[in-house]
Amino acid sequence: MSVELNHTIIHARDNRESAEFLANILGLEIGAEWGPFIAVSTANGVTLDFATIPTESIAVQHYAFLVSEAEFDAAFARIKGLGITYWADPHRRRPGEINHNDGGRGVYFLDPVGHAMEIITRPYGGFAS
Repeated sequence: MSVELNHTIIHARDNRESAEFLANILGLEIGAEWGPFIAVSTANGVTLDFATIPTESIAVQHYAFLVSEAEFDAAFARIKGLGITYWADPHRRRPGEINHNDGGRGVYFLDPVGHAMEIITRPYGGFAS
């Protein structure tokens, strides 16, 4: 068996709020609550398991999602429609812009906790999936 990422836990102030936020932006479904987790499944079978923990214990992380051009258009339209601040760069120096790195498009935005979310249409290095 080859090694694959199966799931990761994402800390949240409110697991449902964070799961619904990301699922809405990416056009994904949220799963049933399982113990302390609410899962959002990606197309490659990886689940993002949101868990509510005390706010002071949350370390802000970065999550990048490879999407198609059409999925980018739809997600970016939702980001703009919801009035979410976005940037072309991870350092947040280019607000209100997207990037065209590696011949694709990319944008950064924050989830309700402050995790840095990124959607890209080309993986780093410019290789199509």
